Amino acid sequence: MQNEAARILVVDDEESITQLVSTVLRYEGFEVECAAGGRAAVKLTDRFRPDLIVLDVMLPDLDGFEVYRRLSATEPRVPVLFLTAKDQPADRVHGLTLGADDYVGKPFGVKELLARVRVQLRRPRASARHLDEVRVGEVTLDLRLRRAHCGRRPLDLSSREFELLEYLLDHADRVVTREELLRAVWGYSAAPLTRTVDNFVAKLRKKVEPDPRNPRHILTVHGSGYRLVRFVDEGLPA
Repeated sequence: MQNEAARILVVDDEESITQLVSTVLRYEGFEVECAAGGRAAVKLTDRFRPDLIVLDVMLPDLDGFEVYRRLSATEPRVPVLFLTAKDQPADRVHGLTLGADDYVGKPFGVKELLARVRVQLRRPRASARHLDEVRVGEVTLDLRLRRAHCGRRPLDLSSREFELLEYLLDHADRVVTREELLRAVWGYSAAPLTRTVDNFVAKLRKKVEPDPRNPRHILTVHGSGYRLVRFVDEGLPA
């Protein structure tokens, strides 16, 4: 996605923060709108149709977590980067458990924020990107609307889960290391000691695998990482 096409909604009740973030983003070529409260953010999202939301947790009306829950009920999902002074591990875990895409604590560095914004706006290079829909076993991914279905049943995938599945799809049938996933999907410049990838893979398996305890599509390659197999015993080409 090119900068000039990307729309970013900045939600924070501190005017100094919204001015700083919006100025930096506009300088980088992004289209930016700002909201000072949770209810205003929900309404503005419907009108502005942002490609990314930079969302403060501590808001005067609806907190950021509640805003995220309301926005998560809409389709297509919008990636959310939480920006907040509540930088304790429990708050990070809560936000990421909800399915948020990233979490930056105040005070923050402008270069770090920009790097994380670009990661969320990036779309992985796809080997079948000319298709609107791609199958993984019984799961169908709509790459244009960023939705997923298993048969007729919609799958409730967060933006991060969808991007993880999309990246594995782009690199189907080859081993993708945890370090590669942390860089490509989460935007880490160096791979920290974390079980983030394993935890997200476990959640993803519960949604896309017929038997998550015996996965057929998202396979663990011990000591290395993961490998996605699109079709198993179906006589269909990968």
